[in-house]
Parts: sequence; C-alpha cells; structure tokens
Amino acid sequence: MSGLFSAEAWNKVWLYRGTFLLGLESTALTALFGLILALVIGIVLGLFATSGKKPLAFVARVYVEVIQNTPVLLQMCFLYYALAFSDLSIGIINTGILTLGIYHGAYVAEVVRAGIESIPRGQFEAAASQGFGYLGRMYYIILPQSIKIILPPMVNQVVNLIKNTSCLYIVGGTDLISVTYNFVTGENTGGAYAPAYILSGLLFFIVCCPLSSLASMWEISLKKRDVRSGQKARSAERMV
Repeated sequence: MSGLFSAEAWNKVWLYRGTFLLGLESTALTALFGLILALVIGIVLGLFATSGKKPLAFVARVYVEVIQNTPVLLQMCFLYYALAFSDLSIGIINTGILTLGIYHGAYVAEVVRAGIESIPRGQFEAAASQGFGYLGRMYYIILPQSIKIILPPMVNQVVNLIKNTSCLYIVGGTDLISVTYNFVTGENTGGAYAPAYILSGLLFFIVCCPLSSLASMWEISLKKRDVRSGQKARSAERMV
C-alpha cells in the first residue's frame, strides 16, 4: 500500500488530512514564537556587535560562532534532555521554540550586524554631532536606513526556521514531520509512506515557497532602486 500510485494509500491520507493540518498548525506556532525569540536575541546581539564596546562585541562573536558551528539537531537534543534530567522540563513544543530561537538568533544577529555596518560611517558621525547617543543613533538614523538591507535575508531566515521545525521529530514533537512519521507507522494508519510524505512536503512548500520568492523579488527590487538612485544622482551632477 506504500506505492506512490496506490489509490488506497492516497485515500487513507485524505481521510486523515486533518491530522496533517494539525501538524502544520503546530509547526506554524512553533515557528512564530521561535521567530519572535530569534528576533529579540538577534537584534540585541547585532547591536552588541556594532556598539564599539569590545566586551559586548566579544559576547556577540562568541555566541554567533558557537551556535552557528554546531548543528541545530544537536542543540535540540542537548536542551531537551538537559532540561528533562534537571527536572526543569518545559515540554517538547517550548523546547523547540527555545532551541529555534537560540539557533536562528545567531543568524539574525549577523544579518542585523551586516545591515548596520553597510551604512556609511558618515551617517554615524553626523548623528553623533547632533547629540544623539548610541541608541538614539540606531533608532532614528541607522536602523531605518538599514531595514531595506536587512529584510530580504531576514525573510530567508524565516523560511529556514520553518523548515528547521522538523528537528522536533527527534524528541517526539507534534510538528508536521512528527505527525507524518506517526501516521505512516501507526497501527491503524500505517503503510501510506509515499503519499503521506509527499503531502507533508507539499504543505512545507506551500508555506515556504512564497516567502522565498518574496525575499528574491524584494532583493531584486532594492537593487533596481539603488541603480535608479545612482543614475539620478549622476544625472544631477552632470546638470550642475
């Protein structure tokens, strides 16, 4: 019954479609709260990295290097079992949110750092000469200009975070991949391997593909806008 063209297998998947939708809902909620945590961590560490304070920059660098150079799956297992054996278990979903937030926070930090550092130093100096402190410079001058640089790679991080919810499978989560595995190995629902995993992949594709396309179109649009701005500036110079 596991064949790709098995009508019986496809019918079984259709009858239990609600199960897959519940898995997708769990994946979406985990991704949403994981993203919020990642944004908080990433923005704070991005500001640390560009603060000009060596201790803060060191903290940000160590965090990013450690997190980016260890697998998210390892971090998930470590956090889940470390909390469980310490009698501090927070549940599978909350562990997933915490792990994904910590992991993608490192990548968001790099995106924020790169966006801030792309702004010409003259902007920092001009803001400082007007009496703005560091936070004031960032909030009123620097971050508004860096948003257009930060957003496209930030959307890509959202896509990666959604796909990484699949790591919850290793600790028995209720995400889409875990639900799919439980379905194909269940006593009453098992056997429909190909249709079940195809449906699971299709649901991920429906969510992630538009976001990936949005990031690509956004980046292309910003590059075209920069080219037009450069052309207008050169035209103005020639007229003068």
